[in-house]
Amino acid sequence: MSIAENRRARYDYHIEEQFEAGIVLAGWEVKAIRAGQVQLPEGYVHIRDGELYMIGCRINPLRSASTHVHPEADRTKKLLMHKAEIRRLTGKVEQRGYTLVPLNLHYKDGRVKVQVALAKGKGEHDKRDTIKEREWEREKGRLMRHKVSSGPKD
Repeated sequence: MSIAENRRARYDYHIEEQFEAGIVLAGWEVKAIRAGQVQLPEGYVHIRDGELYMIGCRINPLRSASTHVHPEADRTKKLLMHKAEIRRLTGKVEQRGYTLVPLNLHYKDGRVKVQVALAKGKGEHDKRDTIKEREWEREKGRLMRHKVSSGPKD
């Protein structure tokens, strides 16, 4: 079940591979995520000292948060993956042009997981091609609906 989606990532990047990672959250963050107070579009994943960290994912605290907890909406969150996978990703990211971006947050067996993608940035012409393709698909759908609804009458 999807919690939040980063649609911008599929527009800005060519997605090469996808991985699932656990995420270390505080109690107030879990409650805020369940309430739908999360935003991913500006998030990215950084590798530091052999560990993955998600930066730029905003989790807005609930108004009913405890008074003794001082929530920080843009806190850096640690991601959990196997060491071998992290080493493999590190090798790929060090190559020119690759980056790690979060695609979505979702529940799996009652836990919050993040889907991370190994991606390569798109050029401006690639983005225009994506827009053209999407508009053509829409137009094709309109034409097909119009043709079906005004089909041959016997």
